Amino acid sequence: MGEKIAGVLDLRSDTVTMPSPMMRDAMVKAMVGDDVYGEDPTVKQLEEATAKIVGSETAIFVPSGTMANQIALLLHTRPGDSVLAEEGSHLALFEAGGAAAMAGVQFEMVTRAWGEDELAIAFRGESMHLASTSVLVFENTHNVGGGDARTLETSSRALAFARTKKLKTHLDGARLWNASVALGATEAQLANGFDTISVCFSKGLGAPVGSALCLSYRDRERAIKLRKRLGGAMRQSGLLAAACLVSLQNRQRLPLDHQHAILLKEALQSQGFEVKPTQNPTNMVYFRDPRHHGRDLVHEFEKIGIRASFIGRGYARFVTHLDLSPEDIREACGRIKKFRF
Repeated sequence: MGEKIAGVLDLRSDTVTMPSPMMRDAMVKAMVGDDVYGEDPTVKQLEEATAKIVGSETAIFVPSGTMANQIALLLHTRPGDSVLAEEGSHLALFEAGGAAAMAGVQFEMVTRAWGEDELAIAFRGESMHLASTSVLVFENTHNVGGGDARTLETSSRALAFARTKKLKTHLDGARLWNASVALGATEAQLANGFDTISVCFSKGLGAPVGSALCLSYRDRERAIKLRKRLGGAMRQSGLLAAACLVSLQNRQRLPLDHQHAILLKEALQSQGFEVKPTQNPTNMVYFRDPRHHGRDLVHEFEKIGIRASFIGRGYARFVTHLDLSPEDIREACGRIKKFRF
């Protein structure tokens, strides 16, 4: 368990966790070298371990999931291209306009169904008048979708369309670990067929910093150069990679987070809150009250010692994580059931 402010239950995100004693010990003892020269043994170990889990040829360690996603776009697109993605995708909403500012691309959005007809409508072919589509981005789990895990059937449909149009494909798998648990499939099964895959060690797994971009050997050198260009070339980064290696062990306890999210959902529903429906729920609960603004909900929950995030469109969000014990969740549910706006 990490450090917590007494009495305050922080449910804003699964990124608020504190490094465990095991992580701190691993960081102190890590063997390091200059990773810009490719000489950090702990970074190499993390990259190899991550690539094996995801079923990719290789991986590169990066500071953040946003950087991993942006490198993927830069690998697969040219300025002026368009990107197929699901409505509410992290790449389009939560990366500070990076896709437009750095890759110079625009988005064409489809619904969570990823239907063949709507994909055909959203696709832009080669034309002097159009922003031609060059890559398809699939997010799993889908954050704004309520943390829903997108099924193999859905991703297979998207990949099949991409193949027919000769598109590159990127999987934004920041919480792929959670999708694996929710769907009973391995990370490698869920990532199979994508050209690049991003995963995050600080979301759900408790690492203080770090993500990885998994990719082919062919693209590795180019991706490392793009990482340098974006400011992500780190030196003795094995100190961070050591914590990430430990975090991979926490994949085994993710089912508990999912169970905790169900308890929070039930407590919210008992108080009349509208909870965003999900087909394959994970560790997130999106909720709202049509009578009140989402920001007001967050403010009121803060008064009873529960921290939530305002996400937009009226929704607030709870996210369960490894620094919340079963006792903490019972306490949170008790406070919610006594909540009066």
